[in-house]
Amino acid sequence: MISTMAVAAFLVQQVTSGLFQERFDQAEREATSGLDEVRNNFAALNTSSRGEAEQDIESILQDVGESGAEIQREAMLLPLETGENLIGGFSTNPEVTREQISAELTDAIAQGTGQYWQSVALESEGPDAVPGVAFGTQVDVQGNPYALYFVYDFSPVQENVSFVFRTMLAAGAAILLINMAIAAWVARSVVRPVSQAAEVSERIADGELDQRLAVRGEDEIARLGLSFNRMASNLQEQITRLANLSKMQQRFVSDVSHELRTPLTTVRMAAEVLHESREEFDPINQRSAELLYHQVERFQALLSDLLEMSRFDAGAAELATAEVDLLSLSREVLVSSQPLAESSRTPLGLVIQGEDFIAEVDARRISRILRNLVNNAIEHAEARPVDVIVASSPTAVGISVRDHGIGMSPSEVSHVFDRFWRADPARARTTGGSGLGLSIATEDTRLHQGALDAWGQRGQGSCFRLVLPRRQSVPYRASPMALPPVYRASDRHRIEAIPQVSSYGDPEHDRINEQSLYQQKEDS
Repeated sequence: MISTMAVAAFLVQQVTSGLFQERFDQAEREATSGLDEVRNNFAALNTSSRGEAEQDIESILQDVGESGAEIQREAMLLPLETGENLIGGFSTNPEVTREQISAELTDAIAQGTGQYWQSVALESEGPDAVPGVAFGTQVDVQGNPYALYFVYDFSPVQENVSFVFRTMLAAGAAILLINMAIAAWVARSVVRPVSQAAEVSERIADGELDQRLAVRGEDEIARLGLSFNRMASNLQEQITRLANLSKMQQRFVSDVSHELRTPLTTVRMAAEVLHESREEFDPINQRSAELLYHQVERFQALLSDLLEMSRFDAGAAELATAEVDLLSLSREVLVSSQPLAESSRTPLGLVIQGEDFIAEVDARRISRILRNLVNNAIEHAEARPVDVIVASSPTAVGISVRDHGIGMSPSEVSHVFDRFWRADPARARTTGGSGLGLSIATEDTRLHQGALDAWGQRGQGSCFRLVLPRRQSVPYRASPMALPPVYRASDRHRIEAIPQVSSYGDPEHDRINEQSLYQQKEDS
């Protein structure tokens, strides 16, 4: 549309300029010829009577105005000097007056002997003036200087220009309507199917795998629709097959885990009897009893993790939320991890940033997350400090676990929450975790509408940041701390004492304070 209007404006401008220039050139030629003729007639005048001179001049000018010129023109004679002149001003048309001639044109004629021109506005019968052009030159009438003007009426040119403009306007409106019709047709035949394809794609992305495009015709758009529908059908089949396979796998893991609990309970009871009686055995059988007991504990922890993951996969995990002071909970987790830290000579610290750390959470699940993060940090800290930083904001509470040990590379950070993943499977470990701890922590965080992020740099340590909303019904706006958080060493509060702590209903949490140091490592 814009290009059409631009082309129309350009054509109108060119046609207008052409018509005006053509009429102007014609008027200039006629004016030059007529002015020279009048100048010669004035030079041939020879009369001393004022009345005869006026009659002769009027006759000459009338002859010029009524001559066979192709363009309508009027003649006007005006004295250039004040005082006693042979005759006064004269015009062949009363509507052509001195006021229509500018002072600049009059001054130019008075100071020169050439021919000059100027655009003028002429009176008309209508309310608006019509365009015209005045050509003037200086003539001598029996020794007196006069300004002789030929005024040409350009109203026919204006009428032609108006006609061209109306024609172009009508043509532009017609072209605009045609373009609108073409655009509507294109939108209906091309854009609309593409828009429908986008809508169907969004529905498929939302899980409505049975959505398909309506195909009409046999053109390229119809072929595109058929290809899209075929792709959607194949995608639905693959997703359905993968979903069924995933359900079978989840069901298999859940069934196996449940089925193993009964024999494992029996084996554990026997292992406990042997472990309690190990002092009566010879050294080889005593060591075997200890290994059996600890490996049964590991096996039971692995089954517990597998059952927990199966609950997450089945969507059966639920929160038991309550108002919890996350600062106190973090302190209790640090205290419970102190024996493991002492065995590896790892200093533990607590950093408090802000105030009011109350949030609506499931204390058992948050305690499990923090214990897993702290124990992992102790294991990888290489005897360097491990700090827990607790910060708050109006809508969220953040807890970061920062160590300064071996750290992680960016590629390792991207996989750290994957199930059964280890950064270095061949590295010697002091504990034998199942590899599901961080995956369970991620699912617990998701249930709380929070976020669990990781950061690491080789040789600089690693950091895990847990952000929880204060209210489950109100999403938090931003994290209360950076990743990794910024704090000073003087802000650390050393954790040393090991008082009795609450378990928040978690049997594993109680067992930390009762079992041996090795069993405490197993819980990580």
